[in-house]
Amino acid sequence: MISTPAIAPTSLPLDRDSLAVVDSPAEWTAFSRASGTAPGCWESNVVIEGMHCAACAMTIEDALRSVPGVQEARVSAASQRAQVRWSQEQVRPSEWMQAVQAAGYRAVPANDVFAMERRKAESRKALWQWLVAGLCMMQVMMYAWPAYQARPGDLTGEYEQLLRWASWVLSLPVILFSCGPFFRKAWADVRHARISMDLPVAIGMWITFAASTAGTFDPAGLFGREVYFDSLTMFVFFLLTGRWLELRLRDRTAGALEALMNRMPDSVQRRAADGSFERVAVRRLVVGDLMQVHAGETFAADGVIEQGHTLVDESLLTGESHALQRGLGQGVIAGSHNLSGTVLVRVQTLGESTRFAQILALMESASLTKPGAAQMADRWAKPFLIGVLFAAVGAAIWWWPTDPAHALMVAVAVLVVTCPCALSLATPTAMLAAAGNLARNGLLVRSLPALETLAAADTVVFDKTGTLTRDAMALQTVACRAGVHRASALAAAAGLASQSLHPLSRALVLAAEREGISPLRVNNSHEVAGQGVEAEISMALMTDGLAEGRFRLGGASFCGGVPPELLSAEAQGPVVHLSDATGWVASFHLQEEVREDAVQVVRTLQSMGIGVHLLSGDRVEAARTMASRLGIAHVRGACSPSDKLAYMQQLQADGHVVAMVGDGLNDGPVLAGAHVSFAFGRAVPIAQSRSDFVAMGDKLASVSSAWMLARKTMQVVRQNLGWALAYNAACIPLAVAGYLPAWLAGLGMACSSLLVVLNALRLSAPLSSSAPAAVRTGTLFSLTQE
Repeated sequence: MISTPAIAPTSLPLDRDSLAVVDSPAEWTAFSRASGTAPGCWESNVVIEGMHCAACAMTIEDALRSVPGVQEARVSAASQRAQVRWSQEQVRPSEWMQAVQAAGYRAVPANDVFAMERRKAESRKALWQWLVAGLCMMQVMMYAWPAYQARPGDLTGEYEQLLRWASWVLSLPVILFSCGPFFRKAWADVRHARISMDLPVAIGMWITFAASTAGTFDPAGLFGREVYFDSLTMFVFFLLTGRWLELRLRDRTAGALEALMNRMPDSVQRRAADGSFERVAVRRLVVGDLMQVHAGETFAADGVIEQGHTLVDESLLTGESHALQRGLGQGVIAGSHNLSGTVLVRVQTLGESTRFAQILALMESASLTKPGAAQMADRWAKPFLIGVLFAAVGAAIWWWPTDPAHALMVAVAVLVVTCPCALSLATPTAMLAAAGNLARNGLLVRSLPALETLAAADTVVFDKTGTLTRDAMALQTVACRAGVHRASALAAAAGLASQSLHPLSRALVLAAEREGISPLRVNNSHEVAGQGVEAEISMALMTDGLAEGRFRLGGASFCGGVPPELLSAEAQGPVVHLSDATGWVASFHLQEEVREDAVQVVRTLQSMGIGVHLLSGDRVEAARTMASRLGIAHVRGACSPSDKLAYMQQLQADGHVVAMVGDGLNDGPVLAGAHVSFAFGRAVPIAQSRSDFVAMGDKLASVSSAWMLARKTMQVVRQNLGWALAYNAACIPLAVAGYLPAWLAGLGMACSSLLVVLNALRLSAPLSSSAPAAVRTGTLFSLTQE
């Protein structure tokens, strides 16, 4: 995946020829991936520029779905992104991008090379608009102050008129420049017979300016008693302040996705046939190529190091915070950073098959899903805005007989104060902040509604092997015959085990390495499938207590002569026996290696009031032993995938909301059947996972952290919704009654939107898997501040 050809960083609109650059099939893979729904279908991810609210998102969705060949479109106002599924037989990207542009917005590939430049340019322009509005507001307030303070007779008519003219002149830059975004969007709404949150605001601005202008040009006329340039400039300044800060903060909540997308290089150094290196675009790489990656660069593909060694940073991909050593023969993954040395990497996986591309696909999909509360807010956004317009007209009609000028300002206050920006942002900003935080810690959220479900879950079901335990076995005890030292027995066993690929053999070799014991060199080894391995050990290597001749390593029947008291130990876990020419030598009792944070995670979940269950396909005794080590009371062993599913369905029938944590290898049915699920383990093909959360690293603590963060997220959502509803319930009657001036309405609208975003941003604070009591406090400041 690389940046697309540059769509020129010009302002709206772009012509059809400029958009046609994305119509080449060779460019589609840069921002699209083949959809599995049907042959010839693609899913494209684009950034929508010029979008500010939920009504905008619905408008864009309608525009996209109206294009023949577009099968589905999902747009998120919070992340300002869209995912479009289209058929290459019926439509080209430029056609549906043109439909977005015709609706008054712009769609650009999510990794377009100039997207960041345009965003920076837009941010700079917004800053200038805010500064101009602020400067003019201060000057206008200075000219309005004498009128507020003067007593009857203090100001002559000529002086008052001069102050009005000065205020009108200073208001022109605000109307013509600072209000540009509001007016452009409102005009597009009028032309397309639709409504968005900018329309009532723009109407309010024009009414205020027009009425004040009429009062300035005709002081004796209907609107000549008072002008409102100070209110106009003030609420424009407040609105621009809130919008600029809101955009900055919303960029932070979606930062994890953008940080991932911006990691990939545009080109790499590839070794040519003559041994020299040439710089080529990433898309020209093929499997088997050798690429040279210097310190400070990013790996562009999954591969294996063939020369050199270095430290790599995989934090954004796996949540591993420490730099990892990588040397000859070890793998590196696309999107990770090379920190220290120059290495030569043989390319193994490219494009959509890389781990990086799969992670990116999951994050993009999650950023576009809409929780239930957000969907409800979206559905009510347009009807609410229509109601706002009718309320403003009704308020103006009510007040008109008393004072036409005051009636217009009441209508303006109603238009501004009732804009439901805070309501539409309340849920998605919190969800995106939480999802971004989890992604930075190695846990990907496949759908935002899963956070709602997880917050309500009261039961968790763990798979054992590969989830609570690691893939490797750990040596627990060694029993030796009289006269044989433990180190000698382990050295001989490791020598034989090195000739086998069996998991138990690998565990013995690893145990010897950890204890600093060198395996004895063996000759003429022979492995008997399903029984063990036998080999000769030379006389020169023989140690005390061991007899010369052939040795055997394996099961009791294969080795023979195992003491009866040791045979019963096999019920507690796997045992490997060693024998020499004279008989039994030693028995090695192994156990599955529990993840280092498994005990703490189980305790944390139980302290949160969550019921913990363990299901395993392993023997009943092994499952019970593991449950006892972890402190889990509910356990069942010898379970097939269908048994696990039936057990979970019974929990659901009993009224429990169940979360399933499995390694994904044989847990597909139960992962899909749970209310919410976690796929754990790197062996899982991410793109095909049926889980709601995908753990990229080895930290089981991400499960308990996600649970606590989900509960905190729903607290923040409830706080945001409560504030937004309370704000509108309190301010609308005040505005209709004429007690809320326009400038204060603008301040209230800006502050309400800013408050919900700031409240959601607290979910970006570093995760902690401890202190579950914080989850139960329910207070506004129960989260750690950044």
